Amino acid sequence: MTLAGEYELSGKLSADDLVEQYAPLVKKVALHLLARLPDGTELDDLIQVGLIALLEAARNYSPAKGASFETYARIRLRGAMLDEVRSTDWAPRSVYKKQRDLVAATQAVENRTGYEATAGEVAEELGVGLDEYHDILADASTAKFFSLNQMMDDTEFDPETPAGQRQNPTSQLQQSEFFASVAKAIQELPEREALVMSLYYVEELNLKEVGAVLGVSESRVSQIHSQAVVRLRARLGAEWGMTDVDE
Repeated sequence: MTLAGEYELSGKLSADDLVEQYAPLVKKVALHLLARLPDGTELDDLIQVGLIALLEAARNYSPAKGASFETYARIRLRGAMLDEVRSTDWAPRSVYKKQRDLVAATQAVENRTGYEATAGEVAEELGVGLDEYHDILADASTAKFFSLNQMMDDTEFDPETPAGQRQNPTSQLQQSEFFASVAKAIQELPEREALVMSLYYVEELNLKEVGAVLGVSESRVSQIHSQAVVRLRARLGAEWGMTDVDE
């Protein structure tokens, strides 16, 4: 039985034991986040923040929270790392306005045509050239944490939420409907975009590994990923309020 399993049964293992066993999880989470965070983000900084978060998670964890220690720790690690990055966010307001415009333009094209918006169509809707369109996409992939995870932050299961609130039938139904909508929207993405999302978020490959699978560069994978997130925001925005990009 693992230390975490013993902990769940007895609740008596020390925090140091859990930190020692799950220390590799810190680097794994950090590496997975690093590829989609702003340029200049340091792996060592993420790991340092993650180790502190892991220790706090080990001290505060209780099986009564309704999740395994690994699930609980993973959420705490990711949250701490993102908080650190967001506290030093470099992007000006103009970047986020362009991102909102990008989502709105994609939504307008697809609503008007009934088909998947191409890069050229979205660029034309924005009144910019393809080069500028790709620059906006590049900003979208680096400013803050413009990703599927950001879209889902407000509804993601949190083991610290009181059990009574987690078990509320209305909340559970809304959350289930939300995840079903996201899953359906991903399935309806263009084939390559759907594959990138699956490899990145389900298989947890990094951008370089996804590029190796697809036979394209890491920068091209980043571009495809950003296009997919923009399209998801455009398609889910009206129903779930995802059109806006946080400022």
